[in-house]
Amino acid sequence: MAQGFLPVNIEEVMAAGHDAPDFVFVTGDAYVDHPSFAHALIGRVVEAAGYSVMIAAQPEFRTDEAFKALPRPKLAFLICGGNMDTMVNHYTVAKKRRPSDFYSPGGKTGLRPDRATIVYGKMLRRCFPDVPIVIGGIEASLRRLGHYDYWSDKVMRSILIDSCADLLIYGMGERQIREIADLLASGKPVNEITNVRGTVYKSKKLPEDVETVLPSFMEIASDKRRYAESFAVQYDNTDPFRGKKLAEPYENCFIVQNPPALPLTQAGLDAVYELPYAGAYHPSYEKDGGVPAASEISFSITSSRGCFGGCNFCALTFHQGRIVQARSHESIMREAEKLVRRPDFKGFIHDVGGPTANFRAPACEKQLTRGACSGKQCLFPKPCSQLKADHSDYISLLRKLRRVPGVKKVFIRSGIRFDYLLADPECEAVLEELARNHISGQLKVAPEHISDNVLKYMGKPEHGVYEEFDRLYRSVTEKSGKKLFTVPYLMSSHPGSTLKDAVALAEYLRDRRIRPEQVQDFYPTPSTVSTCMYYTGIDPRTMEPVYTASSPHEKALQRALIQYSRPENYKLVKEALITAGRRDLIGNSGKCLIKPYERNIKK
Repeated sequence: MAQGFLPVNIEEVMAAGHDAPDFVFVTGDAYVDHPSFAHALIGRVVEAAGYSVMIAAQPEFRTDEAFKALPRPKLAFLICGGNMDTMVNHYTVAKKRRPSDFYSPGGKTGLRPDRATIVYGKMLRRCFPDVPIVIGGIEASLRRLGHYDYWSDKVMRSILIDSCADLLIYGMGERQIREIADLLASGKPVNEITNVRGTVYKSKKLPEDVETVLPSFMEIASDKRRYAESFAVQYDNTDPFRGKKLAEPYENCFIVQNPPALPLTQAGLDAVYELPYAGAYHPSYEKDGGVPAASEISFSITSSRGCFGGCNFCALTFHQGRIVQARSHESIMREAEKLVRRPDFKGFIHDVGGPTANFRAPACEKQLTRGACSGKQCLFPKPCSQLKADHSDYISLLRKLRRVPGVKKVFIRSGIRFDYLLADPECEAVLEELARNHISGQLKVAPEHISDNVLKYMGKPEHGVYEEFDRLYRSVTEKSGKKLFTVPYLMSSHPGSTLKDAVALAEYLRDRRIRPEQVQDFYPTPSTVSTCMYYTGIDPRTMEPVYTASSPHEKALQRALIQYSRPENYKLVKEALITAGRRDLIGNSGKCLIKPYERNIKK
C-alpha cells in the first residue's frame, strides 16, 4: 500500500487486515488524498468512524469488466462523479468538448464518462444487483430532484432514479455518511434508511411525514411556470433550520428529500480537516506527471465553508448552504505547520479561504439557531441591518500564519466579496493590510457587470458599490507604493442582459481601458436561480418574466462585445452594434469600439 493513502485494490485492503472493504468508493476524479477532493474527505471520515474503505478512481467504464473485478463491499458502494459536475467538466458553455481534464492524471481526457454518477450506478447495479449504492458529491447534490439539463436542453429526472442508486447524500456529507454507515452496519436494510437529514430516497407511497408535495415531474417537464414554482419551493428549503421534508411525485414512485443536514460545529469541522490526509495525488500518477488540480490546492488551506453571498448563478446555496462554518485558528495553524514540514514546501501558502476568502463567520448570530432568512439575502440588494461585517478574525488569522517559522508569504487567491468588505467600518485598514501582505500583484474581484438591471438578476450589488471599492483599492495601493491591480471577473449573456446592456459594458471597458483576457459566458449549471431563469424565462423569486439570451448566436454576440478589440470578434461585434442600433460606435473616433472596415483591424 502506498504510504499514507487509502487502499486502491483488494490486495491493499487485505494487507490492512480486512478480508473485504466495508465500502468501495467509486469516483470520477483521480485519487488525490486531500480534503478538497470529495472521495478523500468522505473516505477519511468513513475510516475515522471505524470502517474500511477502498478507493476505485476512474474505473474503465466502456465495459463491465472493471466493475465486475471490484471487491464486493460488506456495506455499500459509494459513488461520486467528481469535484465538478461531469458535464461542466467535459464541455464548454458552447457545448464543445474541453481539451483537458484538470482532475485526471496528466490532464488526460476520456478517463470518466459523461454523467459519471449515472453510468457508474447503472454498471454497479448490473454487476452487484443486491449491494446498496449510495451516491453523493456535487453532481448528485445539484441533480437530486427534477432539474433542467443544459446539455440535453430538457428537464431530467432525479439522478437517484437514473443512477439506479438506493440513497442520495446532498450537501457536505460528513454527518450523513457516518449515520448511514452505522445504520447499515447494524443490519438496517438500505430501503428503510429514510430519516437521515441531508439525504434523498425513493418511496412507492407518499410518506406521512412529508410536509410539502412539489409539482410532479410530469408537470415540471411540460410546464415552465410549474418548473419555476417548484424551484422556488426547493430554494426556500435549503436551510437546515427551516427546511421541510419535500416529495416530488413520479409515475410510479415519490422522490423524497429530507431536510438539510445541520452545520458542523467548529470542533467537528476541525476534526474533518485534520484527518490523516496524505495531502497529495496517489503515487501511481507520477508517471503521468501528476494531477493538475492537485497543484492548485497542495499548499492552500481551507478556512471555511458555506457562503451567504447569494449570487444567483452559483450553486453553493444548494450544496454547501448559506451558513458559513469556520475552522479554528488552532486547527489552521496546525495545518500550516504540517505544510512547512513538507520537503516540497517553498515558503508560500497559496490561499487561505473558502468559497469567499473574507467570510469567516455566519452573517448574523441568528443564523446559528434559526437559519438564514426566507425570501431575503444578507448582502443583496443592500447589506442587511443585522449583518455583522467584521474582518478582525480573518486578519488575526493571517497575521498568525505569517509568523509561522518557514512561511515567507501568505496569499489570498480565492477572491473577496467587495461589498462585504465595504460594509466593515474598518474596511480601509483591512484593505491596507491585505495589500501590504497578502496580494501578489492582482486581487480577484467579481463585479460581473455594470448594468444595475443585470446585476439585480445576478443577485449582485449595484455597480456603484464596485466603483466605491475600486476607488478605495486604488487609493490604498497608491499609498502602499506597490503596483497592485484588480482582476475583475465579468459575465456575458446572464438572464436579464440584453444587447443594449452588453454594449454598455463594452463602453465601460473602453473608457477604463480594460481588455479582459477571459470572459465567462453564463453557464446554465443545474440548480441555480439563474439557470431556472434561463430555462423558464421566469424569475422564480417573483414569478415575473425575465429576458434571456438563450440562442447560441446571441450569446456569442454578447460575449464578443466584452472583447470587442479582438480581430476575430470583429464581425460579431459589428453585427451586435447594428442590431442594438449603435452604429455610432462603428467609426474612427476614439469613442468607437471598432473601425468601419474589418481590413483596418490589425491582424
